[in-house]
Amino acid sequence: MALDNEFGAFLPTTDVFDRSAIQALNVNSPEFKDFLVRLYQTTNNIANAVNIRDAGYYPLTEFICGQLWFENPNLSSSTAQVPEYRQVWRKIINFGALPNTSTKNVAHSITVDSNTTFTRIYATASDTTGNTYIPIPYAHATAANIVRLDVDATNVSITTGIDRTNYDTCYVILEYIKQ
Repeated sequence: MALDNEFGAFLPTTDVFDRSAIQALNVNSPEFKDFLVRLYQTTNNIANAVNIRDAGYYPLTEFICGQLWFENPNLSSSTAQVPEYRQVWRKIINFGALPNTSTKNVAHSITVDSNTTFTRIYATASDTTGNTYIPIPYAHATAANIVRLDVDATNVSITTGIDRTNYDTCYVILEYIKQ
């Protein structure tokens, strides 16, 4: 898909068609056929803009979120697969409570292979009793306070250097390309 505007896909907010001119068209005229072409182009522009938006949807299942990454640099006009923009998938992991000075693993159930590239890995933990919140990974000047976030082919892992079990709710967001 070619993206014409380097700043995003925006739709006009004013009427593109004069309603009275449309009503006056003869359905057998060349003007009517021109109208249909312009209507098709406008509809296509709407579909393209909707399809490349970054969706604010966070399901617990894999979801194409609308982000597009540059063409796979391993593909070219001489390869069997044509280079094209790559869709980004999103999956949310309901991680539960953070661990007490250890590593906790939660299966992510994503099929990971040599074509998988993670583009974002992040989380937020909530202490719903104390009403405090931390981003993950969490950096701190004291090494024991650091909270580490890792992903492998099977699990999401969070490692804490101190007891963080008061952070009883944690959502991990994984975004990745499959090719």
